[in-house]
Amino acid sequence: MAKQTIEYEQVIERGCGLDVHRDTVVATVMGKGLQTETRTFGTTTSSLKELGEWLEHLQVTDGAMESTGVYWKPVLHVLREYPINLLVVNARHIKNVPGRKTDQADSQWICKLLISGLLKGSFIPPENIQALRDIHRYKKKLVGTVASEKNRIIRVLEDANIKLSSVVSDTSGVTATYLINGLIEGRKDLEKLVSECYHKKLQATPEQIVEAIKGRLTPHLMFLLKSMQKHIQSVEEQIAEIDAEIEKHIKDFEKEIELLQTIPGVGKEGAIGIVAEIGVDMDVFPSEHHLASHSGMCPGNNESAGKKKVQEHDKETNI
Repeated sequence: MAKQTIEYEQVIERGCGLDVHRDTVVATVMGKGLQTETRTFGTTTSSLKELGEWLEHLQVTDGAMESTGVYWKPVLHVLREYPINLLVVNARHIKNVPGRKTDQADSQWICKLLISGLLKGSFIPPENIQALRDIHRYKKKLVGTVASEKNRIIRVLEDANIKLSSVVSDTSGVTATYLINGLIEGRKDLEKLVSECYHKKLQATPEQIVEAIKGRLTPHLMFLLKSMQKHIQSVEEQIAEIDAEIEKHIKDFEKEIELLQTIPGVGKEGAIGIVAEIGVDMDVFPSEHHLASHSGMCPGNNESAGKKKVQEHDKETNI
């Protein structure tokens, strides 16, 4: 029995499917007046410009590629210089038939879906938002590094039988930090050390705190504590530099950031994070449901035979 070929309506005249890898980009072009052709290009800037010139020469108007790690980013940045509408698509939306996966077949499959109008591009923020996002995400990583180092300090103190967490509720607070710094400096006058930072809001008495911070700080534990403290100071200096850089990038969004802070529970840091992740142009999201999906705040619809399957939600690619 002969196999039946199913044809889809072509909504894009000339398109290109890109299968992106670390070192190569496999490009397939097809459409009206074009003979289907597949070429492989490198991922260096000059090779990507050669790809852009080839597509421009063929008058290809649209292209699509899957969001593979970070490899799609330089391809997008270079091809933006050419008159081509390039979509970055969630890889789950363009999965090929199992057992027929090759680089050439992938690029052809992407191109077929593209010219048939079956692909929807992920949200790609403008470059100024991308820059703010990169810097803000890096700051969050560094803040996490500081928190991890502070937790390591508490574990080292526990190793030295210093029960600071038993008498102070916030081991990162002003009082705890003062006590930790004093211990790292090697102070032996613990009663005076406690009296210098004690206040009535503390539930423990001065005597209890003194008893809790009496321990056995060996030379190697002191070395570890001093090293961790230096690392924290260094990272906090970096964070201060990043904060200054962020202030430069948010000058164009001061009004939006101010409005976001009118939301209960949203401060300046939270407002900057919102702008960095979703931008300020809400027209890119057809509804609040699309925004929730992009942010990973809603489950996917996975229902079959009246039963809903519980699995990871199918959200839009957060790029």
